[in-house]
Amino acid sequence: MKPNGATRGLLLVTKALEPQNRYKRLIEKIFFDISTPGATILPFARTDLVDAAIALEIELPKNLGDVVYALRYRTPMPDRVLATQPEGMEWVIEGAGRALYAFKLAPVNRITPNLNLVTIKLPDATPEIIAAYALSDEQALLAKVRYNRMIDIFLGLTSYSLQNHLRTTVRGVGQIEIDEIYVGVDRQGRQYVVPVQAKGGNDQLSIVQTKQDLLCCAEKFPHLICRPISAQFLADDLIALFELTVQDDHVKVVEERHYRLVAASMISPEELAVYARRS
Repeated sequence: MKPNGATRGLLLVTKALEPQNRYKRLIEKIFFDISTPGATILPFARTDLVDAAIALEIELPKNLGDVVYALRYRTPMPDRVLATQPEGMEWVIEGAGRALYAFKLAPVNRITPNLNLVTIKLPDATPEIIAAYALSDEQALLAKVRYNRMIDIFLGLTSYSLQNHLRTTVRGVGQIEIDEIYVGVDRQGRQYVVPVQAKGGNDQLSIVQTKQDLLCCAEKFPHLICRPISAQFLADDLIALFELTVQDDHVKVVEERHYRLVAASMISPEELAVYARRS
């Protein structure tokens, strides 16, 4: 049956409101409903999304949590919200408990790869069938890091993947997701927990995610040493690894290395000699 005029109009409106645009309108509505002059923390609840959707006459997404998740990690804040940011500061969304959040004004903090770093070649041990069927950049990146034991190489540990896409709750934060989590041990017998963020080429490291990774590990693995890692594609087979920490409410880089995965035959004796001279 062909849609009538009213139905066609509804379909056009629904199509026009792509998820990102719909999410931004909902978040913008909540922000300006609760903002007050001089406030640096603006608490809100997931149920506020329902009120905002009713007021804006927008159909709610089935997964309400995805609205907040998208604005925390994937999508920039709405332009009107960005316009309220003082110089050197930015609005971020932090978890404040189960289904509770807060807009927080935080110092602008961007960690980007240092393109002047030398590149270290590693023999690529990724199974070809895995490379052929990875469904996303994030999935491909996590697989390459795992199969090439890049966490072991980078940190000097023997590590094991415990779980990927770990969803759990943290006191005072609410639900979080960690892309992959490793546990490891060093030659002194010290044991570690290593949460890994996976980032595509255009993604940026998030202070929110690094802070919540640290809080999660402190709560779930209190006896292990936590060493947060971010892995980022610079090109198809060029991967930047960062060890991160949070200091004075900023994400700081403890260590950064760039690795290129290549066929073993592409690593020359001259390159091996150079690696041998490095400490």
